[in-house]
Parts: sequence; structure tokens; C-alpha cells
Amino acid sequence: MRTNYLKFVIAVEFLLLGCSASPTQEADGDDGAAVGGAPARGGAVNSSGRSGSSTAGGPVMTGGSYSSGGTAGKSSGTGGSAATGGKALSGRAGAGGGTSGGHAGAGGSTSGGHAGAGGSASGGRAGASGSAGGGQTGTGGSAAVNCSAPALTGGTQHCSSNATGNSNGFAYSIWSSGSGGCITTYGVGAAFKATWNNSGDFLAGMGFQWNETKKYDQYGTISADYSYTKSGSGGGWSYIGIYGWSNNPLIEFYIVDDWYGSNPPNGGGSQKGTLDVDGATYKIYTHQQVNQPSIHGTTTFTQYFSVRQTARQCGHISVTEHFKKWAALGMPLGNMASARLLAEAGGGSGSIDYKVATMTAQ
Repeated sequence: MRTNYLKFVIAVEFLLLGCSASPTQEADGDDGAAVGGAPARGGAVNSSGRSGSSTAGGPVMTGGSYSSGGTAGKSSGTGGSAATGGKALSGRAGAGGGTSGGHAGAGGSTSGGHAGAGGSASGGRAGASGSAGGGQTGTGGSAAVNCSAPALTGGTQHCSSNATGNSNGFAYSIWSSGSGGCITTYGVGAAFKATWNNSGDFLAGMGFQWNETKKYDQYGTISADYSYTKSGSGGGWSYIGIYGWSNNPLIEFYIVDDWYGSNPPNGGGSQKGTLDVDGATYKIYTHQQVNQPSIHGTTTFTQYFSVRQTARQCGHISVTEHFKKWAALGMPLGNMASARLLAEAGGGSGSIDYKVATMTAQ
């Protein structure tokens, strides 16, 4: 009987202990820590940085898809939606392409503007010979020439069959095989006026004079800008543009932008090639001179010509580009003696008046 009583007491205590453990398990279950119970889902963080649902079974936001921006140099890809539905475009990232910020957030737009090699910036182009703010820039480029500039007045006149001098930091020269002519220097850039009257071969120029110790590329990039008017006639031949000499080898060279008469001259030589630069095609010639006057006496030397196929009286000349092309065609220059804006006439009576004339080597 006592034994049965003890069994009964032990059974009751066991039941009481079992009932007291139940509340603790329920509390732990609310915290997601019950043995075998799955922890509650905290949700995922989407690509827009916003938190997903914290309840089991809640949707996880992905933030929308983003394109790679498309192939370089081609059109942009579709940006896809981002969180609240706004589009995010990565834009074009190719050479010359623009970059657009697209719409950010709830439809607010942000435009990144254009940014690419050769792309537009503030309406101006920046690239090889492109324009920036209306002016030409880039390799060989410059500010646009004022083709409507008024004629210059005053100046100092020099008349001789063979004379040289300096004005405003530039060298001038005149040479004639006949009765001569005159050059008027204005003291404005390299501007000058040349006049002749039945002078045989008359040549006048103004620009750079060097000492025959350096190659052309050691002077940087050489270029010229000009605007002029002409009158009268140029006799049997005429060249207007750039003129100069090099030594070792002894070369007399011309870049011809204009002439008197109806047909482009060829210097009497053989064509070696062409060059497309400054908005036109130039034909390139060489010609051999035998026992003719030169900067080093009467001797034999070679002439180089680049002749523009459409004449003009105002523009930019990328002088160094011609020198490079000549070298590529097996027509090298030696040590530089001069490079000047030119007026040459093989007879006749006339004048050329440069109202704008600048030369740079930098």
C-alpha cells in the first residue's frame, strides 16, 4: 500500500513537471528558436537598397533589371524598371557616344549630357578639325578665319628686285627676274600687299625665316590662316599660298591654294599622289630644276607642289600635314630655311592684298 502511494506521488510530480515545461517552449517558439522550428524569414535586400518582406512567404523585390548600356558606339540598351518603376538608362559609352542619366526614382529625370571622344559638348565639337563654340579646332585647326575682314591701310612699302627684312616678328622677302615690284608690310600679323607690273617672275612672301639647323617637326605644328583680295593678272603662271625652302636636300616647295587663270597649275612636274585636308583634295607633284636660282646660288634642285583642286581666297592651311604626306611619298624635306605666305606671278600686272595673315609653329 505504501509502495502504491509512492508510485502515485511520483506520477503526479512527473505530470506537474511536464505541464510547467510547455509555456517555456511556446515562448521560445515565438522567437523562432524551438527545436526543429524554422527561423522566420527576414526578407531579401533588393538591388535598389530597399528591404523585402519580413514574413515567411512575403515577396522578395529584385529592384528591376539594368542593361549593360549597349554595344560601344551603338545605341543604348533598355534600362528596365527600378524599385518604384522609374527607368535607369546606362546610355551609350562608345567613342563619340552620349551618356544619358535617364530617369531616377519615381520618374524624376536626370540628363548626363554628352561625354565621348568626338561627342558634342555645349554645342561645339571637339575632335580632329572639329569646331568648339563655332571655331575650328583639333589637329591643324584654328579659330575660324574672318573672310569678311576689312582691308588694312597704311603700312611700309619696300620696292626692290631682291630684298628681305623683318616686320612684327615675321620675315618678308621679294624677288624678281625682271623689273621688280613692291611689298607693303602692315605690322599686323604676317599681313602684306604685293604689287607687280610686267616683272617677269615676281615673288613676294611673309612668314617664318629659319637657320637651316632643324627639321620641320622640331618646330611643332606649322599652320597658316589667311584672307586676301586680288586684282589684275599673273602672266604665264601664278601661285598663291605657302612657299619656302629646305636644305640638305635643297628643296623649293609650294602649297598652292589659288592662282590667276582658270586651271590649277601643276608646276610642270609629275604627279606623285594626293592629300585630302582642310576641306579639299590637293594633287602632289615634283619637278626638277636645273641650273636655276636658289637660296644657295644657281644650282640644280627639286621642287615640291601641293595644288588645291578648288581655288579659294580665305581659309586655313595645315602646313605640317603636307610635309608629312610628302615624306610618306618619298619626298623628304631637309633642314628648314623658310615657310611664308606667298604671292607669285609670272608676268602680267596686278596685286594681292592680305587683309588677314597669320602663321604659327607650336
